[in-house]
Amino acid sequence: MGKKKIIIIGVGVSIIGGLIAVNATAQRDRGTEVRIEDVQRRDLVATVTASGQIEPQRSVDISADITGRIIQIPVEEGDVVERGDLLVRIDPSQYEAAVARGRASLASAEASALQARANRDQAKRSLERQRQLKETDPNLVADEQLEQAQTSYDVAEALAVSAQHQVEQARASLQEAQEQLAKTVIRAPMSGEVTRLVFEEGEVAVPSTFSRETGLLMTVADLSVIQVKVKVDETDVVRVHQGDSADVTIDAFPDTTFAGRVTRISQSAIRPAGAASTTDQAVDYDVEITLDNPPEEIRPDLSATAKIVTATRDSALSIPIIALTVREHTPISTESAPQDTTAAAEETEGVFVVVAGAAQFRPVTVGIAGEEHFEVLDGLAEGDSIVAGPYQAIRDLREGGRVRAMRPQENGGS
Repeated sequence: MGKKKIIIIGVGVSIIGGLIAVNATAQRDRGTEVRIEDVQRRDLVATVTASGQIEPQRSVDISADITGRIIQIPVEEGDVVERGDLLVRIDPSQYEAAVARGRASLASAEASALQARANRDQAKRSLERQRQLKETDPNLVADEQLEQAQTSYDVAEALAVSAQHQVEQARASLQEAQEQLAKTVIRAPMSGEVTRLVFEEGEVAVPSTFSRETGLLMTVADLSVIQVKVKVDETDVVRVHQGDSADVTIDAFPDTTFAGRVTRISQSAIRPAGAASTTDQAVDYDVEITLDNPPEEIRPDLSATAKIVTATRDSALSIPIIALTVREHTPISTESAPQDTTAAAEETEGVFVVVAGAAQFRPVTVGIAGEEHFEVLDGLAEGDSIVAGPYQAIRDLREGGRVRAMRPQENGGS
């Protein structure tokens, strides 16, 4: 390659490099492209969204208190029952036999008590005769005979008392057997609908001693009042109050939104049974929302999502959520206090205000958060121009950095 040709290539490379450098400098001078918006007033609605399930306000799980084979279930799922209606009948044979034994034991105990009382009365009369003879003539009855008569009476009195206790014990056993027999017939404790039926005729019912699910026979629920029980995170539950309105969507009714109100907020967190408490596990609270007009086809356990309105603001000064950022900021002293030059910078929430093409960080105090905007309580005035995006540009922006507004097509696409 000739020397002249090498010189020409070198000159070309230098020119291209210079153009690139000039272009980069020009771009730098023009500033970072950002979306610029004016601080405006808007109507804001703060919400908390949580998921859960449909539940009746009142439901009762029906379970057996005794063990026995089910011989009759006159209801089916979906049946409407009234308070006192027969739900389940358990084979009463063994419990009827227990009642018969109890009655026989009671009769035997009463007979024994009657005999014991008769013996006591006889011993008492004998003792009284001995005392009368002793008073008439001390020589007719020896002291030893009188002592024996007294002892016989004391023993008879104790036996009579014991026999009476045996009667009471037999009567209590009979009452227990009768109560067990009564439990072979299970009736509806409330009016409602049978929403769950677990057992069938011929199966053996067992008491739910160790597990609630083990002895569950059926569930009766009052579907006149429907609630949604949702789990709200600990960071959001403090913003929820009883009486707050809510919009509820049910997965089974995707095109309909149902209105409701918060009727109960649990005072303690949900703790799964048997789960060990750890500091890193999620902490949720139960919140119940009563629906105003639930659909007739609604059923318990349907999945639902509630959007709870926790606060509203009319014509509130607001900024886009994306505009709020955190920067190290040195507090400025007031006129009455001297400037502290040693004050350390603190991380402060704020926005970048655009002044003469430069971004200036300004601390702000925000209030409630709407869907896309924060309420501004302090730090900005209506009409101030702020950097409202994109996120990466705000993240990289520094105090005093040059900015320029995006072109309309860029602004619309960011």
